[in-house]
Amino acid sequence: MKGDHFLIITLAILAFATFLASAYDPSPLQDFCVAVKDIKSGVFVNGKFCKDPKLANANDFFFSGLQNPRNTKNPVGSNVTAVNVDNLEGLNTLGISLARIDFAPNGLNPPHTHPRATEILVVLEGTLYVGFVTSNGDGNRLFTKVLNKGDVFVFPIGLIHFQLNVGHVNAVAFAGLSSQNPGVITIANAVFGSKPPINPDVLTKAFQVDNKVVDYLQKQFWYDNN
Repeated sequence: MKGDHFLIITLAILAFATFLASAYDPSPLQDFCVAVKDIKSGVFVNGKFCKDPKLANANDFFFSGLQNPRNTKNPVGSNVTAVNVDNLEGLNTLGISLARIDFAPNGLNPPHTHPRATEILVVLEGTLYVGFVTSNGDGNRLFTKVLNKGDVFVFPIGLIHFQLNVGHVNAVAFAGLSSQNPGVITIANAVFGSKPPINPDVLTKAFQVDNKVVDYLQKQFWYDNN
């Protein structure tokens, strides 16, 4: 009887754990979604409202133009063309998006994160030096690789990563992302180009530099290549 009693308790605990594991919050599809007590004051869903499926057509699932090179004459020498739910409505709820990245020689896709997506990148032309940095708990380890045409590299969700064209010709890569709206946080732009600016005392302490350095960096124009 004791064995049967133990088995029943064990099964009950496992069943309860399974219930907890399946009861989760939906993944965020935007930076935040503030709750409202009165729905009449404004309603916004986590993501996009859906069209009546009977009114959908092929154009809702179609995007054209990724075969065209983008202009890379900018301070970072790169240009990202995103295909996500904002310009391809059929991606809504499907959990996937795409980007074309063009690089001039020595062009850089600066250190950035995608808060809502893992990225898988394939090089179509050129040679890229790519890498990501792990979290504090993992010791901020740097993983890097030099990629040539046809090579593939994965950047785990939320981790800071970058791509640099180390070749002498233009480079092109395509990236798949595991969210309809992966989001982009370019580290330098966010830290030194926020609106309004972060208190310089915070950055001076965080980066252990003179406040003149922080003042200089906050006065720079931080180009957004997306």
